[in-house]
Amino acid sequence: MASVLRDSYGRIADDLRISVTDRCNFRCIYCMPAEGLKWLARGDILRFEEIVRLARIFVRRYGVRTIRLTGGEPLVRVHIEELVGMINELDPSLDITMTTNGVLLRDKAKLLAEAGLKRVNISLDTLHIDRFQEIARRDAFARTMEGIQAAEDAGLRPIKLNMVVMKGKNDDEVVDFAGLARRRGYEVRFIEFMPLDGEEIWSNDMVVPSRRILEQIEDQFPLVPVPPKRPGPSSDYQFADGAPGGVGFISSVSQAFCSTCNRIRLTAEGGLRTCLFSLSETPLRDLMRGGASDDHLCRVIEKAVWLKEEGHLINQEGFVRPSKSMSQIGG
Repeated sequence: MASVLRDSYGRIADDLRISVTDRCNFRCIYCMPAEGLKWLARGDILRFEEIVRLARIFVRRYGVRTIRLTGGEPLVRVHIEELVGMINELDPSLDITMTTNGVLLRDKAKLLAEAGLKRVNISLDTLHIDRFQEIARRDAFARTMEGIQAAEDAGLRPIKLNMVVMKGKNDDEVVDFAGLARRRGYEVRFIEFMPLDGEEIWSNDMVVPSRRILEQIEDQFPLVPVPPKRPGPSSDYQFADGAPGGVGFISSVSQAFCSTCNRIRLTAEGGLRTCLFSLSETPLRDLMRGGASDDHLCRVIEKAVWLKEEGHLINQEGFVRPSKSMSQIGG
């Protein structure tokens, strides 16, 4: 029988984020410098077999139920659908999900669904072509929209759209995104801009608090809160008039959800991180390649999770920005 991964504050980690690559085909301003970053050497990235070995431990020994594949951009990892299939074989009832910018979904969505992917979160920060190019620094709006449609056609449900809201960049579009959710039955997640960008442009002045976004949307579309089924970062709402779709708010800066955080992360090079804002990580790849047994890996994992931080300190005295940006950590 599986045990649970419990930290010293009583939280249970049952949501595993696995970054499969640090590489990305976008250069979003809230994530990465225009010139990109120094990529990891291919030999330093976890092999599929290593990812599956760790996933097996987390699923079978610790009862992890959700595995999210992230990056970088996970779809630039060659044959990513094979990894999805390998993870799905561990337990077909697993909630296997992916966060992607959607550009390659047009060609991959059907393969991913057939391999066992259940749903996707697609990053979409604007509904304007010119603004898309300014934020993502790529001319790929049409391909992204085609990817969203491909995911829908492949039966990946629900379609969730992630919008990082930045003051003066795209905050005038939040009601438009709510309208899109209603028309298409999507779930739109409004994410507060966090200090994990590669160019370090973040400032608190650029953060649009979720409460303000909620008020703007409710002026147009009254909302009803959805009771959470399990711990999670998003406060979710349905439309009061029964329209399809919904909205959610990830308030990492203004209303941190650290006290109920159930997430842990594996970086592309096999580092275990217990918080997005961790200042250190536990190198599981080196242990595996050094011949460590599963039992030894479990002891290391349990110790790392037990020492999980109480929470990040954004906007508090003592906050230290991680040396890695979001793409290097895994979303």
